[in-house]
Amino acid sequence: MSFTKGIITSCLVLASVMFCANAVPISIDKTKVKPLEETVKDPPQSVDTGLHYDRYLREVIDFLEKDQHFREKLHNTDMEDIKQGKLAKELDFVSHHVRTKLDELKRQEVSRLRTLIKAKQDIEGGTDFAVDHQALLKQFEYLNHMNPHTFEVEDLDRLIKSATNDLENFDKERHEEFKRYEMMKEHERREHLKTLDEEGRKKEEEHYEEMKKKHADHPKVNHPGSKDQLKEVWEEADGLDPEDFDPKTFFNLHDTNGDGFLDEQELEALFTKELEKIYDPTNEEDDMLEMEEERLRMREHVMNEVDSNKDRLVSLDEFLVATRKKEFLEPDSWETLEQNQAYTEEEMREFEEQLVRQEQDLNQKAADLQKQKDELERQQDQLNSQKIELQQAVEHMERLKTQNEPPDMHETVEGNAFPEMIGHNQPPEHQPLPPGHQDVPPEQNNIPLNQQDLGQAHPNIPQNNQPMPPGHNNLPQDSPQVLLDHNNVP
Repeated sequence: MSFTKGIITSCLVLASVMFCANAVPISIDKTKVKPLEETVKDPPQSVDTGLHYDRYLREVIDFLEKDQHFREKLHNTDMEDIKQGKLAKELDFVSHHVRTKLDELKRQEVSRLRTLIKAKQDIEGGTDFAVDHQALLKQFEYLNHMNPHTFEVEDLDRLIKSATNDLENFDKERHEEFKRYEMMKEHERREHLKTLDEEGRKKEEEHYEEMKKKHADHPKVNHPGSKDQLKEVWEEADGLDPEDFDPKTFFNLHDTNGDGFLDEQELEALFTKELEKIYDPTNEEDDMLEMEEERLRMREHVMNEVDSNKDRLVSLDEFLVATRKKEFLEPDSWETLEQNQAYTEEEMREFEEQLVRQEQDLNQKAADLQKQKDELERQQDQLNSQKIELQQAVEHMERLKTQNEPPDMHETVEGNAFPEMIGHNQPPEHQPLPPGHQDVPPEQNNIPLNQQDLGQAHPNIPQNNQPMPPGHNNLPQDSPQVLLDHNNVP
């Protein structure tokens, strides 16, 4: 069930009817007033309040409104009692089904907040220590973090008070944001002028003054909430005869959701005709962000004049009382934004000084980052050089290892790497001796061989019929033979 009459009468519903700056409904053209008919209408959709707990707020209200007892109490409780927490005590009397669902909603919300806290810690690099979720949940005042499992009276009371305070500050924040926007726009214009020569600055200044003059040249703007302003809506938007203007009928026509109140969104729709006099999106001189600020100013003015109980809603009684006041019949002229600059020169000077400080901080951070980048690049170059040196050392060690390895006998024989193993084609004096033999001294190579010499002078040379000394084998057939002189043999 969407936000209806009971919701809008509380500060919680205040959240549901918060305006959206970029999507304000336009007044419906009602050329004919027809009697109410019993028709089935789709419930109005909830409007995002802009609060970070908007979804939780709306879901809680939706389920509370399903309980008949709570809905009746909500309708019969004024705003002051709601702010004091009297309505929250009625939570003890809602049905078990609703309480169970509220418990579930709270657990989901606590889980969402813990997830956000964890994500923030991860982004900030704080993953080396345990996260104290209970301590961090204290910052979320709209729920009782000490009891994360059940939805109690204190939770509803916190939700009401937080929504009220946050929404009251919402307009202030919007005004401050608009002020910063205007000062930034002026700052950029001044900085642009500094880049131009004298003739260029003169032309730019003339163009600027011309745009200001064109923007200020518009029809008279009626005082928001005055009889003249409402009658113009009655005639142009509703298509009714201005002579038949009736405040009560007007109220009912523009209470678009039929809840008996004009909420902020419905009020802002009443100012569309006045804003169209000042702003045209096709004109260069008209700024649409300024139009939304003007709309906000008009709505706040009417609320201050008409909303007597300060619940940010205009009831029929409050509206009728306002139509009998002198300000309604004889209002003062309305000063638009061009007549009320959003900032002072002192504020502008402070803003520009702040921009200078921010620029200096950014430049310092940029310089620090550049130094870090240069240092990282230097370290990377060192690492690359070390890597190249290490590769060269490894390659050198591999070459040395290859050179010092003993040759493979099989490969050397096949490749004729050892010439001493080939004895057929070499002279006898260069052929190796068989194993077990000693080399003959060079001076004994030419000693004549005879029988006496063989038997006496050279005992190391074996005779034909003498056994070989131990350890000697017969010479191979292809080994060199000792030639005997047969003439000296008897």
